[in-house]
Amino acid sequence: MLKVTLQKLGNEINNMEDNKKVKRPDDNEMEKSKSHIIVEIIEYMANSVVIKTIIRKSTGNISIMSFDSGEGLTEKTSPFDTFVQIIEGKAEIVIDKISHLLESGMGITIPAHALNFIKPNGRFKMISTIIKSGYE
Repeated sequence: MLKVTLQKLGNEINNMEDNKKVKRPDDNEMEKSKSHIIVEIIEYMANSVVIKTIIRKSTGNISIMSFDSGEGLTEKTSPFDTFVQIIEGKAEIVIDKISHLLESGMGITIPAHALNFIKPNGRFKMISTIIKSGYE
């Protein structure tokens, strides 16, 4: 499985392996006071994870991500709670060795400091919301 490690979703991308590609269309936030069709904000790219920032603040980030088939995120922890919602396709979210299969429309909160990783189940898109409320 193609793996990409994200230190903080929406902030830093580290440890790219074997010519894997992580694409950021831009680092700007999306236009405010304009409606969007969420699933159309971001496209798939072959053998890549694509990340688009919706909102970036010191108190947290909201990003939309697309994962091509076989792409996922390696095991990591975050000092902050992270809410992920699948908006297209399905993915397996593993939190502290417990597997959760999420399909389009489903979401889960990954607690701060919990070991977690994302296993693809074909192509999928998700929204990631990180709340930075301090180290807990």
